Amino acid sequence: MEFDYVIVGAGSAGCVLAARLSEDAETQVLVLEAGGMDRDPLIKIPLTWAKMFHDRRHDWGYDFEPEEATNNRAIECARGRVVGGSSSVNAMAFVRGGAGDYDRWAGNGLPDWCYAHALPYFRRMESWAGGEDAYRGAGGPVSVNEARFLDPLIEAYFEAAVAAGHARNPDYNGASQEGFGVAQQSTRGGRRESAATAYLHPARKRPNLTLRTGAFVTGIQFDGQRAAGVSYEIGGARQEVRAAREVILAGGVINSPQLLMLAGIGEADELRRHGIDVRVDLPGVGKNLQDHISAGITHARLGPSPFVEQMRLDRLAVDIPMAYLFGKGPATQYPAGPQGYLKLAPDSRTSDIQILLGAGPMSAHPWFPLIRKPFAAAFGARAVLLHPKSQGHLALASDDPRTPVKLHSKFLTEPDDIATLRAGFKRLRDIFARPELEPYRGEELQPGAEIESDADLDAYIRSTCITVHHPLGTCRMGTGEMAAVDPELRVRGAENLRVVDASVMPDMVSGNINAAVLMIAEKASDMIRGRPPLEPIQAGA
Repeated sequence: MEFDYVIVGAGSAGCVLAARLSEDAETQVLVLEAGGMDRDPLIKIPLTWAKMFHDRRHDWGYDFEPEEATNNRAIECARGRVVGGSSSVNAMAFVRGGAGDYDRWAGNGLPDWCYAHALPYFRRMESWAGGEDAYRGAGGPVSVNEARFLDPLIEAYFEAAVAAGHARNPDYNGASQEGFGVAQQSTRGGRRESAATAYLHPARKRPNLTLRTGAFVTGIQFDGQRAAGVSYEIGGARQEVRAAREVILAGGVINSPQLLMLAGIGEADELRRHGIDVRVDLPGVGKNLQDHISAGITHARLGPSPFVEQMRLDRLAVDIPMAYLFGKGPATQYPAGPQGYLKLAPDSRTSDIQILLGAGPMSAHPWFPLIRKPFAAAFGARAVLLHPKSQGHLALASDDPRTPVKLHSKFLTEPDDIATLRAGFKRLRDIFARPELEPYRGEELQPGAEIESDADLDAYIRSTCITVHHPLGTCRMGTGEMAAVDPELRVRGAENLRVVDASVMPDMVSGNINAAVLMIAEKASDMIRGRPPLEPIQAGA
């Protein structure tokens, strides 16, 4: 069979591309997804995402390799394996990053990816509950709302942050990111808004769009240097499909570079070690792996906890069906608190630290009197290092596509990274120590009040830090030798082959990355169709 475009992966970027490319009725589009359909009720209901995460449902099961800098721990690296990809399993946070992130990209050889060029695509994608303005969009595919978990702790936390000298920001996706603002989430009608619900499912009624699930892509087919199609397995049977125009890899930060390397596109010596013929010596493939690493504080909670009461089994028995069937009730929210963005130095062009509050513990579980005890009431927050200098890489473990690659994070191997994260951690601790939180603040459970010196804090961070699941950069776009794709996301040295996903991002944006991936895919869809880009908007700070 032959299609005009074959898209590998129905994750965030793949869903956008499928919807946009199939707008042209004469264009035949095929999307291949290794996972299944996104029918699991746990995907739909905001309250249940933590259980889905802990169970690693709809997940590729990747882990970073143990490394000395993080106490030889295998840190998990959850990536979605389901229609919607990671947007179907993440915490639904909607964060664009700061204007300075995209202007930094522009200053590094990507002028068409500056904030003025990115902003119109952010506006095109979204339907912001706060209404349209110079920065925000209305009527786009992605519904974005403010979190509304009801807990007096949240307002007290806001007051503590302001007392500590931080601004209260009405919209961190608007004119400025800095400060503390109500969390923004991609939800619609009380349910998760993934890239699948926003883009793919509405487009599936089109006869020129085909989705195949359970389709594990094993290789890219070439005619010379031209990508001509892909091979894949579905139900144990090997199949092939041709692409008349382009093969587009949207498999994510791990799977896209793996497929390139298996096709002979990567660092020549590494490919030869696995008996792979070199098609394009492209040393940047698999390099530049970056992610947001974080360190957390947890306090016991004094007084009543709305979240503990919400998790009582008889209440869940009513709330969860109500959320799934009608998009109403307490289960349409989870205990997300405000997000904070801090500049540690006056001359910082972007935020250095993100602060994420959780008004309830991740260890929460259903309970009922005389059957199972309630979990201990607690609250906490994580300081996130937004712009790590440490860079990792991924490496093939085999020439078999079913063998996972080796992920080398190199977290905290650069001295500046541990110093910056420690400074952010201290800012967070200062907020938690404020009198505004005294009615709620019990004992500091982690790391514990006795952990005070820089050496002790560093040891705690290295032994407990975890990713907040924003890996990117392994097929970075640019113009230099280490750029895997050009500014239009075409694989260098190959023809009719593009990568569109988080792997093309040259470095970290200031916050969660799913919104940025959607923006990249929106902009890429115009590039692929040969359409002029949206007019830049000169706004932002």
